[in-house]
Amino acid sequence: MDIVRFKEDVWGREVLLGVSWDLLWVVVALAFAAIILHLLVMLFVSGEPRPSAAGRHLLRHAAIDRGFHWIMAISVFVLLGTGVLPIVGVDFDWLTIHWVAGLILTAAVVLHIVRSIFWQRPATMWVGMKDLQEPFDASIKPGKYSFAQKGMHHAMSALVLAVIITGLTLFAVIDTPWWERSNALEESTLGWMFLLHGLSTLGLIGLTALHVYFAVRPEKRFYTRSMISGWISEDELKANHDTSKWLPEEST
Repeated sequence: MDIVRFKEDVWGREVLLGVSWDLLWVVVALAFAAIILHLLVMLFVSGEPRPSAAGRHLLRHAAIDRGFHWIMAISVFVLLGTGVLPIVGVDFDWLTIHWVAGLILTAAVVLHIVRSIFWQRPATMWVGMKDLQEPFDASIKPGKYSFAQKGMHHAMSALVLAVIITGLTLFAVIDTPWWERSNALEESTLGWMFLLHGLSTLGLIGLTALHVYFAVRPEKRFYTRSMISGWISEDELKANHDTSKWLPEEST
């Protein structure tokens, strides 16, 4: 199994072409194995009774943040679909859909970063020493975000930024309504861009699969509900969070 692909340029030199898509099946197999392993582990874990969704509703995600999340989520799914389906043999006119979704994702990420810096508290996403102890000590409850949620957020953010940066570089040399295709990048540079774009895509496939799996887990489903409706219950807050670290306002 190859990890990268090469080709010969017009002078007969071997140049990097991009990632080997044999790795796609490795990523799918690893994600599937991780999900099955977690399911098996959870069979032997005696879970506590799940907190009630009744009672006071407390705001976890504002409407604008939920909007950003779902725009970015849909954009990522469209990008993965249009990027991967042609590789596995589904033939359709994918390129325009792909770069439009990429531009939408880029705009949403930029606006999300601006909002996070100026209208929110970035410190809530920092990983401190207490966060590192959290998975090994059940008595330590997180503030708004758990160690696992922060880790998933940071990993997804790194991969999305890699996809965006390499994608915009590749976008600059293809045909668009605003410019014609150019040869501004050397073939070796183009190969590195395709390699990094492909690797970050493979990473996104694996993490997205895990993200969706945990989002539908029964004990985590209230977080998914909060990303749709905005709220969690007071009982869910007390069962899963330290109110001295995070005490949300009542949802209207």
